[in-house]
Amino acid sequence: MGISWWVWAATLAGLTGVLVLDLVIIGRKPHEPSLRESTAWVVFYVSLAVLFGLWVWRSYGATAGAEFYTGWLVEYSLSVDNLIVFMIIMSRFAVPRAYQQKVLLIGIVLALVMRGAFIAAGAALISRFVWVFYLFGAFLFYTAVKMARHQDEASEELPENAMIRLSRRVLPMSKGYHGASMTVRESGRRLFTPLVIVMIAIGTTDLIFAVDSIPAIFGVTREGYLVFAANVFALMGLRQLYFLIGGLVQRLVYLSTGLSVVLAFIGAKMVVEALAENNLPFINGGEPVAWAPHLPVWISLVVIGAVLGVTTVASLAKTAGAAVPARPVPQED
Repeated sequence: MGISWWVWAATLAGLTGVLVLDLVIIGRKPHEPSLRESTAWVVFYVSLAVLFGLWVWRSYGATAGAEFYTGWLVEYSLSVDNLIVFMIIMSRFAVPRAYQQKVLLIGIVLALVMRGAFIAAGAALISRFVWVFYLFGAFLFYTAVKMARHQDEASEELPENAMIRLSRRVLPMSKGYHGASMTVRESGRRLFTPLVIVMIAIGTTDLIFAVDSIPAIFGVTREGYLVFAANVFALMGLRQLYFLIGGLVQRLVYLSTGLSVVLAFIGAKMVVEALAENNLPFINGGEPVAWAPHLPVWISLVVIGAVLGVTTVASLAKTAGAAVPARPVPQED
């Protein structure tokens, strides 16, 4: 695509401005967003992504535009699946509803930083070693199988990872939440509030999600600019989407099945592309495989869109009329 430095700078400046606006709004008055407010923000972010895709399409061609939309659709769908885990974390740590959006926003900022590092590393590897696609493809197959096997094992019990356990042992903690503050002074001592542990849980979970999602989008496009932009737009609307769909996400009973199919498809596509550009001496004598074609991006867009569309319709049809379990509303201590 030949992205110039000033396009990168303008993109980063614009996205940073939106994040700062979000931070200012939340910092001024922590609250639980209403349905109207959440809807307005989700529409805003989706519209922003659509307009950005149209700009990419016009400036860099139809292929680049289609790659952005496909990558954004994949990342956004994976983000919806992540919401289930976020809901479990909020419930597990009894985070007051008024402060959940602050936790989500800070977690999203951490995710952007971590994914930026993964994207830079992935782009550098792919530009030098085409055989990395074999590894990415195999990893996506593994993730797809794991997701399909555990689709019916959603649990409200979330085991604490090593980072959370270490934080509990090392950090002096207060007994309860103190508004949206992360520290509080009690009896002359500066203590951390449980909000810090929640943010560590969200951050480490985001790191795990990045390991799954970054290889997936590199299977759609190798352009680091598009990979970064698709990830940013998928994450930026996640906080509002969390409050908008609420219990509805639990009705998407086939979401994991659909995502496993999508990841398996992208994994297969990556392996085929690696074969088409093969230079490993123990595969076909180090020569590209003639029968391995490069799939046009529009095929990926159609397949992924169709799988996710069928998954959503089938899920809502299966759960039509079923009562959605009410999530507990934690109260502030």
